[in-house]
Amino acid sequence: MDIEVAAGSPEGATIVVAVADPPEPLPAAAVGLADLLASHDVSSDRGTARLVRLGDRRVVATGLGPRAELEPDAIRDAAAAALRVLGDTVGGDAAWLLDESLPLPVAEQIRAAIEGAVLGSYDPGAWKTSGSRRRPIPRLTVVGSSANAPDAERAAVVAAWTNRSRDLSNAPANELTPASFADRAAELADRFDTVTCEVLEPDEMERRGMGALLGVGMGSHNPPRLIALRHEPREAARPELVLGLVGKGITFDTGGVALKPATYMEEMRGDMSGGAAVVAATGAIAELGLPVRTLTVVAAAENVMGGGSFRPGDVLTASNGKTIEITNTDAEGRLVLADALVYARDQGATHIVDLATLTGAMSRALGDLYAGVFANDDDWRAEVVAAGEASGDHAWPWPMHPRYRRFIESDFADLKNHSIRSQGIPVYAAEFLRVFAGEGPWAHIDIAGPAFLTWSRGDYLWQRGGTGYGVRLLTELASRLASR
Repeated sequence: MDIEVAAGSPEGATIVVAVADPPEPLPAAAVGLADLLASHDVSSDRGTARLVRLGDRRVVATGLGPRAELEPDAIRDAAAAALRVLGDTVGGDAAWLLDESLPLPVAEQIRAAIEGAVLGSYDPGAWKTSGSRRRPIPRLTVVGSSANAPDAERAAVVAAWTNRSRDLSNAPANELTPASFADRAAELADRFDTVTCEVLEPDEMERRGMGALLGVGMGSHNPPRLIALRHEPREAARPELVLGLVGKGITFDTGGVALKPATYMEEMRGDMSGGAAVVAATGAIAELGLPVRTLTVVAAAENVMGGGSFRPGDVLTASNGKTIEITNTDAEGRLVLADALVYARDQGATHIVDLATLTGAMSRALGDLYAGVFANDDDWRAEVVAAGEASGDHAWPWPMHPRYRRFIESDFADLKNHSIRSQGIPVYAAEFLRVFAGEGPWAHIDIAGPAFLTWSRGDYLWQRGGTGYGVRLLTELASRLASR
């Protein structure tokens, strides 16, 4: 879908009018819509949309809900609903009318409308042989005298990379192995002069002492990889700052010897959604030309059973020399992240954010909308949370405290990867990762809830599967760091 801005609606495009409650004032292009609202033929209810004809123009009226409660997600929902109706009916170009009377800045309206349209039009059925049954929408034009092309271009780039992250998360594990994940990252690097890619194979990982990552991948015929992307802008805004993006890249997770239940296990192909997000965010940062030095590290492995699988009771040694007693093979994400965090810090990352579908308890606590954020630095955690809220990737701060460390203490090694007490599980995982985060600001985002949807969320992310959570947050964070 091409994204454009214009002062007036293009000829032949279906006009999209977002209607709040109360609906006044309505745009001049929607004369007659008030009568349809009064007769309840169309609605201002949030997320509703209906295609109607007003005079000689097709119009989609889409609801924003109460004007007093308006926030960017309402516009995202409205845009997604409008384009879904259009795709299910006549297709063709669409023109979104900006409304300066709404209590949101125009720039926020533009970003939300484009994100809702692009993310809401995503089709997860890439492997269907019949293709999509929905009619194409080749172009979305954002219409208004104050429409700003750079705002629209930025939103379109970030939304497109978010959908690429979803493509990776939805890819089946027989297609996206650790090695092919590394190939996808290398393809990204080839697109940009500022990005390079390095891939560590098992022999090199062994030389570097990455026993945690190697241990998780021992049981698979698809060996692990450590993927490193570097974005080096020609003129960095803050040359001393290197933003480290670290992602969990478990391309399939059976739980290992601690086998998961069969129900919904197919969704464990999405256990690399953190890795997908940091790779796609790197693409967005590079395409936008953000002057922030960025180091992206993905620990990619399969956690499956085989003759070489690691077992409960094994002791693995991470690359910082710490020994780890394995008490649960299904707590593998923190193990691969351990070596990735050490590597990112050793390679110069000054400020680190890691993303991981790490604990089911986070999903039970916050559902499928918010991710939990932990950090060793309160100011850095606040920055990460603020970037999430501004971008639409909602985030909520969680506590850390030295007393939680007692849960990760082992009688046999430096620490253990799981506690049988099952208390404070997301905090436990964060405290484990803190041991490997090194000196300097570090934040951990547990994205287990919003990264991969078992059921439709019923909003602009109505599709099952990967959501691309984190791409918008990390791009926003990099933008804020660049502007200081």
